[in-house]
Amino acid sequence: MQAAKSLRDGMNKALGAVNVALFGFMVVVGTYQILVRYLFNKPSTVSEELLTYAFTWMSLLAAAWVFGKREHMRMGFLADKLDKEKKRALDMVIEGIIMVFAAIVLVYGGIQITALTMSQKTASLGIPMGYIYAVVPVCGALILIYGVLNLVDLAVGKNEQESEEMANRALENRNREAGR
Repeated sequence: MQAAKSLRDGMNKALGAVNVALFGFMVVVGTYQILVRYLFNKPSTVSEELLTYAFTWMSLLAAAWVFGKREHMRMGFLADKLDKEKKRALDMVIEGIIMVFAAIVLVYGGIQITALTMSQKTASLGIPMGYIYAVVPVCGALILIYGVLNLVDLAVGKNEQESEEMANRALENRNREAGR
């Protein structure tokens, strides 16, 4: 159990650091693009491509990270009406469905599209498009790992307490915002 927590914490820290670095990179490149365009009246196509691909990588890695932290958007109107055992069973089914999607669409499909596009080059940078699409199977693998960790947590009942704490925090935030 401690190994699973250590793995989750390590993945969360690594994905957080990568996303912060990608965001910082995008700020620097975006600023460069604006300065070059307005000061020298010469737009940079390389910076535009870099921003597009960095945004793609950041978005998909952030999606996996948020899924792993279980802070993604959810509609709990049905699940909140169930007792604890049925809610746990429903959560396990949902995790299973997400894992099947991640395995088939993201990992398998991502590997297929990555392999298919390795011979295509990007317009400005000249790198294989497969490197850009490689984030799809990476994201799928991360979601699969997080899914296994979430199933382990559900099996031992850990997520029930976290779900209640999350619901209480959301209610507190809603009440605080309504009071403004």
